Amino acid sequence: MIYKVTPQGIVLSVRITPNAGKTEVKGVFIDADGGEFLKISVVSIPEKGKANQELIKFLSKSLKLAKTMLMIISGETSHLKKVLITADESYVLPKLREWSGL
Repeated sequence: MIYKVTPQGIVLSVRITPNAGKTEVKGVFIDADGGEFLKISVVSIPEKGKANQELIKFLSKSLKLAKTMLMIISGETSHLKKVLITADESYVLPKLREWSGL
């Protein structure tokens, strides 16, 4: 599953691909250990946090949430990231399920 509901909020697992032609959700990535990540491509380069900023901006717009409700909690310099979403689950989970193909 690409997300986990915690007492702090929803933790979304993301695999980001920078330098893409378009910023978009590309499906689900499964790593060698069976971990599932939402694949998102971003146009920005992975320099000075630009790709991370674009990821937060994209998720904010796609989920219709304020950017302050989204925070990268691990993987700042990695392709694999965890994003904490501090919004009402009933509002966010349908979109995450759609993205994960459920």
